[in-house]
Parts: sequence; C-alpha cells; structure tokens
Amino acid sequence: MNSAPNPGKMTVRRPGEKLTRSPDGLSTTPMQVEPLLDGSRNGENTAMRAMLDPGTIANWHAHPRGQLLYVLSGTGIVQADGGPIITVHEGDSVWFDPGERHWHGATRDDSFSYISIQAVQGGRAVDWFEPVEKRS
Repeated sequence: MNSAPNPGKMTVRRPGEKLTRSPDGLSTTPMQVEPLLDGSRNGENTAMRAMLDPGTIANWHAHPRGQLLYVLSGTGIVQADGGPIITVHEGDSVWFDPGERHWHGATRDDSFSYISIQAVQGGRAVDWFEPVEKRS
C-alpha cells in the first residue's frame, strides 16, 4: 500500500474503488482491504479500511511510528504482546505505540471492520511477524 505519495490536493475516493484482498500469509484468512491513503515518504500516513470475516486474525505485527485503529462495525479483539486480549466495538479506538508487537482480528462469531492509520518510517508502515498461536 505504500506505492505512491499522499495526494497533493483534495481527493475523493468512493467506497469499493480500490477494494482488494489482503496478501496470503498475513492473517488466518485473507481480509478485504481498501487503501485510503498511500503514503510512501517518511512521516506520510497510510490508511486503510479493513473488513474481516468472523474468526480472521492478523499475524503479530508492529508499526515503526505506531497505529491507530477506529472500529467501524462488528466485534473485534486486540492484544499487545504480553497484555490482555481486549474486546472492541463500534466507535472504539485503539492506539498501539511505535514498535509495539500486537495483533487484532474478528471474534469467532462476528465480522469486524475498522480504519487503520499508520505513518511511514524507513519506507515502511508495518513489520509482519509470525501467526498468533494462542488467543485466550
């Protein structure tokens, strides 16, 4: 998603214009993602809308400059490495500190949709790690 700099002027994107499936291997099952901002330069934001089917969990990952999640719909679960698993609902927001290993996903019985915002540092906005082994 970091293929182009942020727009240099007002830009309107309509829902579904850039809707794709996430690459294999980043979550238990692919999710639908829609890029909203395609930042590529240090300090530029990337943003996306993600829609996860019930039970879909993203692998452990971290963001060099942190990440903000804003829950649009459904029921999600989030966990920072070493912390408790927390259930989140529509309207909740979650902040993960720069470099903080974490995962997020949909509960087993509900879909989960959110907007994520993260800034680019060193040409990347995310570092992906191993799949989540256990979730309590």
